[in-house]
Amino acid sequence: MDLGTASLFDLPAARVEVDGATLSGAAPASASDVLLSGIRAVQGVIAAQEVEKVRAVAEWAALHAVDDETTAATLTERGLDTGVPVAGPGAPLVSDFAVMELAAVLGRTLDSGRSYVGQVVELAWRLPRTWTRVLASEVPVWKALKIADTTRILPADAAAYVDRHLAPFAHGMSWAQVDRLVEEALVRFDPDAAEERRRDADETRHVDLGLDQVDINGIAHGSTALDLPDALDLENAIARRAKVRGQMGDTDSLDARRAKALGEIAREDLTLDLHVADPATGEILRTVRGRSTELVFHLSEAALHGNVEGSVARCGTTRTPITAAQVKDWLGTTTGTIIVRPVRDLAGHQPVDSYEIPDRIRAQVTTRDHHCVFPHCAKPAQACDLDHIEPHGGGGETCACNLAPLCRGHHRLKTANRARYRMLTPGTYLWTTTVGSWLVDPTGTHDLGPRRARPPER
Repeated sequence: MDLGTASLFDLPAARVEVDGATLSGAAPASASDVLLSGIRAVQGVIAAQEVEKVRAVAEWAALHAVDDETTAATLTERGLDTGVPVAGPGAPLVSDFAVMELAAVLGRTLDSGRSYVGQVVELAWRLPRTWTRVLASEVPVWKALKIADTTRILPADAAAYVDRHLAPFAHGMSWAQVDRLVEEALVRFDPDAAEERRRDADETRHVDLGLDQVDINGIAHGSTALDLPDALDLENAIARRAKVRGQMGDTDSLDARRAKALGEIAREDLTLDLHVADPATGEILRTVRGRSTELVFHLSEAALHGNVEGSVARCGTTRTPITAAQVKDWLGTTTGTIIVRPVRDLAGHQPVDSYEIPDRIRAQVTTRDHHCVFPHCAKPAQACDLDHIEPHGGGGETCACNLAPLCRGHHRLKTANRARYRMLTPGTYLWTTTVGSWLVDPTGTHDLGPRRARPPER
């Protein structure tokens, strides 16, 4: 079988030269030596290009700096460009719409684009010594950007302190050393903020049940961070229930029984009515009724009629694939109401006269488009605005054929006419901005190249 590697075994023998003279008797370079030399050369080119890239981004940020600090936090104002504080105090604000355009060029989501620009601005404006070493290719770009990410919380004098002590050694410092230096600077130059962070440490507590990391077997992989007393109480409750399940004949492993015990605790709580009492008098002020959890699955007709072997379903709640056999197992072992709805016609055309969007049309659009349809954006459709592609006031219909999910930031960009788009077919969009065009379809974002003219005004 030809694996396309035959040429590797026919590489010419390399000569070793010193000052132009070939060394007699030198061993010829091996194929591995030649490849490693080529990889090293390519790596050098990539490193140099990364330096030029961040230099260009810094110059671009300077061109789009916004002087008015009073607009720094008005990110919810639709159609209004604002200055975003992407870096720490003393760094310039950068036009939010400009950041959106750059993020599209870089193939990043809006949040990722803002973070990247913030790292470059932080590095160039607030860590000048480290920035100089980056431009001289003495500190890797990726490492410098990560260092800049940690210093954005610092006041200006603290950032200067970190830069002064870190820059000469940045290329060799460990992340633990960087973190310790940043923490030291915060305590030295902003003790009030350091004390507030200490008090706010409780906010690191969390319960992440892994609903965004559900595998095809229906297992959610999460993590928790609890106060010790809460963790001990939860441990005792889970251990007790897991033990009882084993005594009642559950043959699953202890870990599996513990997982099921936690689910039992949750389901029992959901069925309870919670009474909210006046802390002074004990009088019941209101009652929060128990509720149930809705799980949405998309199944083929064959799977719905019992032929689950080899069938893959999709969980609409978590937007993840799952085996139809697992869905069948859940439906057979849990209590609850099962509702079977027919397949929704994603290309259906049933407009309404109002500007408001009915639930049935909203469900049709968010089922067709799983996320914001701006290039490279991954914001879930359920968390987006539904945008009239052709404005309703200009005759655009309130119909799935004229609606698409846009996150609030990209909705503002479109409303300000800094970007235009149209639906080619249901779920396929052509976007145009001042710097390029993109095709967004169910397979992802496809860059169609630069654009020379600005989008036409409405």
